[in-house]
Amino acid sequence: MERVNEHELEFRHGDHGPKYLFRGPHWEGGIIVFQPGQEMGPHKHEEVEETFYFEAGTPQMVIDGEAHRVRPGDAFRLAPGEAHNIVNDADTDTRVIFIKAPYLPKDKIDL
Repeated sequence: MERVNEHELEFRHGDHGPKYLFRGPHWEGGIIVFQPGQEMGPHKHEEVEETFYFEAGTPQMVIDGEAHRVRPGDAFRLAPGEAHNIVNDADTDTRVIFIKAPYLPKDKIDL
């Protein structure tokens, strides 16, 4: 059994970016905060499936070049090979929970 408390962990960039709750051995996941004007950056994975659950914000989720306007409560599951990006073009923060499996930290291909 493993237990963490999100409030005891830090975002990569202080008040935004990713915050990992768990990393390995079989999967990884955490929370990402995007401030207005920020984006994840387009990328894909060869073997990893990635799921995003949007808690807050109305960014664009871009999948294989097609933009989808997000609402809080939306979830997206991306298969390996699907190019994706999150673009916070809104005027409020976006908060996303993500899960990636299997745990292959070097599987990301920037586009």
